[in-house]
Amino acid sequence: MPSLTELVRSHTDLDDEDVAWLQLLQADWQIIADLSFADLVLWLPDREGKGFWAAGQMRPTTGPTAYVDDVIGTFVPAGRRPLIDAAYLQGRLVREGDPEWRDDVPVRVETIPVRRGGRVIAVVARNTNLLGVRTPSRLELSYLQAAADLTQMIAHGFFPAPGQRSDHADTPRVGDGFLRVDAAGRVVYASPNALSVFRRLGLSGDLTGLPLADTTRRLVPPRRRPDEETLSAVLGGRAHRDTEIGTDGVSLIVRSIPLRPRGDHIGALVLVRDVTDLRRRDRELVTKDATIREIHHRVKNNLQTVAALLRLQARRMDSEAARLALEEAVRRVGSIAIVHETLSQAVGERVDFDEILDPLARMVTEVSAVGARVRVRREGSVGVLPSESATALAMVLTEVLQNAVEHGYDAELAEGAGEIVITARRLVGRLHLTVDDDGRGLPAGFDLDGSTNLGLSIVRTLVESELGGQLTLGPRPHGPGTRAEIDVPVE
Repeated sequence: MPSLTELVRSHTDLDDEDVAWLQLLQADWQIIADLSFADLVLWLPDREGKGFWAAGQMRPTTGPTAYVDDVIGTFVPAGRRPLIDAAYLQGRLVREGDPEWRDDVPVRVETIPVRRGGRVIAVVARNTNLLGVRTPSRLELSYLQAAADLTQMIAHGFFPAPGQRSDHADTPRVGDGFLRVDAAGRVVYASPNALSVFRRLGLSGDLTGLPLADTTRRLVPPRRRPDEETLSAVLGGRAHRDTEIGTDGVSLIVRSIPLRPRGDHIGALVLVRDVTDLRRRDRELVTKDATIREIHHRVKNNLQTVAALLRLQARRMDSEAARLALEEAVRRVGSIAIVHETLSQAVGERVDFDEILDPLARMVTEVSAVGARVRVRREGSVGVLPSESATALAMVLTEVLQNAVEHGYDAELAEGAGEIVITARRLVGRLHLTVDDDGRGLPAGFDLDGSTNLGLSIVRTLVESELGGQLTLGPRPHGPGTRAEIDVPVE
């Protein structure tokens, strides 16, 4: 299905500002469809004047649809739909004509010119399914009157409102709660849902005839409402924007759309939505997230304590082999601690592995006998990984780097003479890591499959079993040294 921008570029002469205006209209036209109980279709004029292209469609949530199929991307030749031609050429709302029949359903069609800067740039067709039409209730009459005012504003270029858009993803819809206020900000009509919302705030009685802003001030404590200017502008129906208000037990989003069908301000449409449950779930998620981060922080502290105990034990060992084994354990525990430290600062259970890799390389070199004389450099970015993969990969790189430092360089190495380069690339769902050192290289006859080295056994197990990847170890392609390659799948 083509987008609005694609259709504009392919078939019309509309400019970027026209497109921006139409996008603003589409951002709010669900409200118009719901108030009208009708489907809306946006028609764009062909650049050669041959007809109109359907560039947008919105079905109502308050009534039956008049369109079973999508019409976006279809073309209507000039003369096929006279109401569209008349609205575009004459710049007026066109309502005359008998109902159309579509699939045995009578449909009333009205066309609205979309005006921007004194010129008509498109037409909105409002299609109402007339099947089962009955005498409208007071609520439905209020909806239809508000829809009529908004369509007049579209035809005269007063709607949509330019500037700031809603910051709330859960902005209210017509069915959540509908109020109509007059030019003075007094409630002319409140739907049953809107009345229920305000009674949850503590209102007793009806809203009709009350100034909405003053009534809300009495119900909502100052610390739970916006600044006075915003409160007066939104609840008084003077500003096209929304705000959030509430009490300690209730949270509401209030949205105002000023009405001026012919230029003069006559009042506003105010929508309200009770988001108490949504905010409660948001708080629960924040609390859960903070708890998870605190757990990672405590695990990190415990691992550092274990590493410190192992380090103390290593210093008291008479056996050189035992001391080296404990120091290796310290590094392995330390690599896991770094992962948990990063997770304790992350928002979710995914981490930027580069923030783990760099301190990991420093840790390995700092505790090694020759590590301070070896420089570790990273090229490329590993990116974001799940915490499980990050922990296993941290262990793998700890062992690979440790082997490179301990077995690749002599104790007499000059300061800064050695270099280890870690190269990261992500391609088509896989992560490829190479670790190149310029040390003495692998011993003659080395065979990875036949190696009994504990560190290499850990690496192979983690890469192949935990990460589902592959490990290769061999000479560096250019110059002396060793290359370790790790290839693992990533999301």
